[in-house]
Amino acid sequence: MTEEKKSAVELFDDDYGEKWFSDTASFEEDLEFVWGRRWSVSSEVGALKACIVRRPGKEIEAVKNPADWRWGAVMDPQKARDQHDAFTQIYRDHGADVFYVEEQREDRPNAIYMRDNVLGTPEGAILCRQATRFRRGEEAAVSKALAKAGCPIVRTISGKGLFEGACGMWIDRNTIILGTGVRSNPEGVRQVEEVVRNMGVEEVMHFQIPWGHAHLDGLLNPVDRKKILIFPWQTPYDIIEPLRKRGYQMIEAPSIEEVKHGMAVNLVAIAPGLVVMPDGNPETKKALEKAGVEVITVDVSELMKGYGCLHCMTAFLERDEI
Repeated sequence: MTEEKKSAVELFDDDYGEKWFSDTASFEEDLEFVWGRRWSVSSEVGALKACIVRRPGKEIEAVKNPADWRWGAVMDPQKARDQHDAFTQIYRDHGADVFYVEEQREDRPNAIYMRDNVLGTPEGAILCRQATRFRRGEEAAVSKALAKAGCPIVRTISGKGLFEGACGMWIDRNTIILGTGVRSNPEGVRQVEEVVRNMGVEEVMHFQIPWGHAHLDGLLNPVDRKKILIFPWQTPYDIIEPLRKRGYQMIEAPSIEEVKHGMAVNLVAIAPGLVVMPDGNPETKKALEKAGVEVITVDVSELMKGYGCLHCMTAFLERDEI
């Protein structure tokens, strides 16, 4: 019988049955094979390998009344872009790939604060759902940019869930802090927790974000393997004490003025013990250096007019595990 005349059954061997057996590799193990690179984040301080940002576009030119967008003042567009280029170049100079959201709605000037849209996980990105109406709609452009970069989206916050990426803070591969407050609700946190526990996270530390703060990254931020910069007057004992028992050193930001107006805690670690922080916070810089942390300062004063800073503008897509 010719090959063309064989039946489908005859093309198999004599012991009939399923031949398409499942591969047992985990999603995380398959990231490079399937998705082209290790899109994995389980730390705030492991060497930064990839991030996604939004360089200020036409959307910031449309701002006439800053109060409409919860800004303190109108930004100078070119100065804002120059400052954005400067801090992203620091990332590149230290080995990170910087991906951009290249298209965005022109009525969404807060889209430059990318961390709110994305939370990196050990297996790809969670696409967040913004709490405020004037920011909803940024997500569509972000999802396209993630797809273009090749980063898997492992969950989109849905239903009644609200969660912004800066309400999550990684401690290590097994531990994450998730905050509830004005920008994230219990249902949003539940959805994030469901995802990360399925990835092997063993401990979720719940943080009630106090009145007057939107996110975690104005209150605490890891700066080294066992060192965390904190705003001591508003970081709960129930978060600090478990970290102290793990051997973490708390570096207390010494100036309320620098935390509130200089956004001193809103920095980015680009490697263990090496951070980029906003210029104009000398007391906090001194405290970090005294604790053995190397500090690179950068002027982002124009970008801070929208009440966001470096950590707000940087969504991590890949970091070394620590």
